[in-house]
Amino acid sequence: MENKKAAAGPVNIVELQGTVGSAPAIDRKKGFEEVIKGQPKFKIVRSQTGDFTRAKGKEVMQAFLKADAKNIHVLYAHNDDMAIGAIQAIEEAGLKPAKDITIISIDAVKGAFEAMMAGKLNVSVECSPLLGPQLMTAVKDVVAGKKLPKRIVTEEGVFPMETAAAEFPKRKY
Repeated sequence: MENKKAAAGPVNIVELQGTVGSAPAIDRKKGFEEVIKGQPKFKIVRSQTGDFTRAKGKEVMQAFLKADAKNIHVLYAHNDDMAIGAIQAIEEAGLKPAKDITIISIDAVKGAFEAMMAGKLNVSVECSPLLGPQLMTAVKDVVAGKKLPKRIVTEEGVFPMETAAAEFPKRKY
């Protein structure tokens, strides 16, 4: 983590949630909380919906910054669009995204890779919409009488900014 102010003490996290009640917002919040639960230095200090949109992500991040800019170490956004909106708010507040505030988002869309290549987003966790080929393989296996596992996991990746330039040409979405 580049953020020097968080190194010694607690790591204050602000969270931009997806649309209230949506499965991705519920699961992304729950999963993140499960991971940080056993690590008391990580604290979600503010959490609010950004409705999965760039405009709302910017608006909510502006409010977070207005309330307590100097004590925000990490932004966790439930999607890349909200993170990109938040990056605009962070810059407008005179701070450096990915340096003054570590930024983590989900989806790994091309826009996130562009933000990483510009040094403004630290990491994007993939949530691939490209399930068609995998689904068709499963359908063909069922039709052929093959037994399928109870759970089929989609292959996805985690992309830190250092890998963005090399990965960007491979992105299909």
